[in-house]
Amino acid sequence: MFVRDFKSIRRRGLERLAHAQWGEGRSIWATDAGDRELVVESVEVGEEDAPPAIAGVLGLSDEGARVCVRRRRYVLDGKPVLPAASFLAADLVSGAAVARPDTGPGGIYARLGELGRKSVHFREEVRSRMPSGDEAERLALPTGVPVMLIARTAFDATGVAVEANNMVLDSSAYVLEFAFDA
Repeated sequence: MFVRDFKSIRRRGLERLAHAQWGEGRSIWATDAGDRELVVESVEVGEEDAPPAIAGVLGLSDEGARVCVRRRRYVLDGKPVLPAASFLAADLVSGAAVARPDTGPGGIYARLGELGRKSVHFREEVRSRMPSGDEAERLALPTGVPVMLIARTAFDATGVAVEANNMVLDSSAYVLEFAFDA
């Protein structure tokens, strides 16, 4: 039997979302991955009806409001560690670089800035639970390993939510780190 050693990912929430990171064209993942091999697999971008919970977060009041959805799966050192889905108001990003599979340097937040909707505040909610069958399969999880759910909302300078992001993390692969001044 071969057991693979996997070094935990230290997710530094405050550092990774700082404007100094993505505003300089770096991926927010660079804070977490360092010099490790990160692959973004199965990038799917499309437009669909906004799920009610997402419409509420984004302040989309119209029945049948549309969102641009960016679904990705992140693989670090050959191990799937995180599927994520970002939701953005379709009328905001339609035809823009943020709606393409490769958003370019700085990712979604840099592209939102170019649209005049720079993200200046983030809120993340963290929960844990056992994975669904699909999540366990996508993360190649053995039985009994829970997942962490992170729901992030990005807000512009006027306090309007510009992105809702739902992530499912392999709990055995992560250490969540929060460092802040008192």
